[in-house]
Amino acid sequence: MIKLLKVSAVILGTSLAIGCASTGDLEKLQADVDSLKAQTAAISAKADSAASDAKAAADNALAATAAANRAADSAAETNHKLDRMLNKAMMK
Repeated sequence: MIKLLKVSAVILGTSLAIGCASTGDLEKLQADVDSLKAQTAAISAKADSAASDAKAAADNALAATAAANRAADSAAETNHKLDRMLNKAMMK
């Protein structure tokens, strides 16, 4: 009976020690998971910001292209008018 009691006490003490260590490990693991969630949220926010900045840059590029095309058309029209004026002057 005493031998059984000693073995039970050793098993109980060992299981409590393992249980406490496991609880501590779980808490540390949970803290790591929480930290990773926070980092993931921050990275996601940065990615969203970068995507909106890229969209704004693309919109600006489209506007600049449209302005450049209008300027080129205007320059071509002015060139055409000058050519007609020069031809008229040459005919006189």
